[in-house]
Amino acid sequence: MFAKVLELTLHDLEVAYLGPPIETGPLPAVFYFALSARDSLMLDPFNQPTLFLHKHPLRIFAITLPGHEGSLVKEQAITYWAQHFKQGIDLLSPFVNKVCAVLHTLHKQHVLIEGKIGLMGLSRGAYLATLTAAHSTLCHHILGFAPLTRLQALQEFHDLSLPPSLDLSHHLDSLSSKTLRYYIGNRDLRVGTEAAFQLVTSLANYAHKHRKRDGIFELILVQSIGAQGHGTALDVFQQGSDWLARCLL
Repeated sequence: MFAKVLELTLHDLEVAYLGPPIETGPLPAVFYFALSARDSLMLDPFNQPTLFLHKHPLRIFAITLPGHEGSLVKEQAITYWAQHFKQGIDLLSPFVNKVCAVLHTLHKQHVLIEGKIGLMGLSRGAYLATLTAAHSTLCHHILGFAPLTRLQALQEFHDLSLPPSLDLSHHLDSLSSKTLRYYIGNRDLRVGTEAAFQLVTSLANYAHKHRKRDGIFELILVQSIGAQGHGTALDVFQQGSDWLARCLL
């Protein structure tokens, strides 16, 4: 599969996309957060959701995550994040701000359609997709596979003190108007099945308390596979991708 790279030097992020040329005008779009931009679209099995989405009339964008630039080792990305936090450096908040700027720029250029933008993520990418959705009024649909929902659930972050703004439960108000679906293993020891359940329950309780009826929050438990129960099966990728396509088309 060929990933055409769209350079947005203004925001200092590498963006790759699959789909019709930008010049053809606005289309529904999915932004996928997984690894580097190219690997997210081209490296098996991480690119499986994009293969299912690619058959639909939409564009699929991917953005290089912090810790995945250049020659950095993707398996060490979480350690890379944690080491920077220990030094007082927050890599994630600036990244989310830049992603929101990318969304705004593409929308202003009539590439995106407000309300027809999905944010999709795998593991750490699902956390960043959800955090981005909390900060963007353009995006209403969130899909996460094996989602990281709480940084302190990771072993690398157990002893770290983090800004409240990086806690997804700090953004219940903005997230409670979104449509969110998570797929997670019933025994995910890496990111924590219970952490995902707690976030979805908190969103449902917040929406009920404040009589907000425009949000949908779904957590789908599947059989855990892979190391620490943190893998995602091919049929789960297909189910989620087909659901997101139906939401946007």
